[in-house]
Amino acid sequence: MNKQPILQLKNVDTFYGAIQVLYDINVEIHDGELICLLGGNASGKSTTLKTILGVCRIKRGSVTLAGERIDGKPTKHIISKGVAIVPENRRIFPRLTVLENMEMGAYLRTDSDQVKSDIEKMLALFPQLKERLHKPGVVLSGGEQQMLAMARALLSKPKVLLMDEPSMGLAPVLVDRQFELIQEVNKRGTAIFVVEQNANMALSIANRGYVLQTGSIVLTDTAQSLLNNPMMKKAYLGGSTD
Repeated sequence: MNKQPILQLKNVDTFYGAIQVLYDINVEIHDGELICLLGGNASGKSTTLKTILGVCRIKRGSVTLAGERIDGKPTKHIISKGVAIVPENRRIFPRLTVLENMEMGAYLRTDSDQVKSDIEKMLALFPQLKERLHKPGVVLSGGEQQMLAMARALLSKPKVLLMDEPSMGLAPVLVDRQFELIQEVNKRGTAIFVVEQNANMALSIANRGYVLQTGSIVLTDTAQSLLNNPMMKKAYLGGSTD
C-alpha cells in the first residue's frame, strides 16, 4: 500500500456559520481501499463529504488529495483533480437520456475517444443501462438510477469515489446488488469512500471503517473488528453485547 493517502482529512473542524459541526476529523483513504463512514442521522456524515468537495469550508486542519491540499479550493477544481460523488438520492438529470447523463460525467475530460471506450465499459458493468441508453433518466427504476449515478461519476475517472447513502430508498434485494456493484468497482481499482447508515452492509464489503457521533469520530478500525466490536453491535448493528 502506498504510504501517502490518496485522500486525507487531518484535524478538520467544519462550521455552518458560527455552529461547529465537525470536530477534529482525521480520515485517510489509500489507493484501492474501500472505506466506510458510519453514523446515525445528524452525526456529520454528509457534512464530511461536503467538506471534501469544498461545499463546506474548514476553519482548522487540512484536506489533501494525492498530497495536494484541496481545502479552500472551488468544487469544480476539486472534481477536476479527481474526486467524484454519487449523491444521496442519486440526483440524475431526469430529462436527459441515460447516454447524456453518462456524458455529463465526462464533461471535464478532453480525451473524447477514450470517453467513448469508457462508456462501453460502463455499459458492460451495468448492462441494464444499455437496454435504456436512449431513454430519459426519469423512466429508470431506483436501482437503475443508482447504477446511472455510479456510471456518471466513474466517467470522470476519479482518484476517489464518494458515495452518499447508496442504500437509501432501495428495496432490500436492490441494496444487496448495489453493494455488490460497489465492491466490483473497487476491485477494478477505484478507491471508494462510502457514507452509509446500513452499518452491517457497509462493513461487509469495506477494508476499514470510521464511526461518527455528533461530529466526532468515536471509533476506527478494520471492518471485521468493527463488526465484532460490542459498542458497534449495541449502537449500530442490532446485536447483543452478551
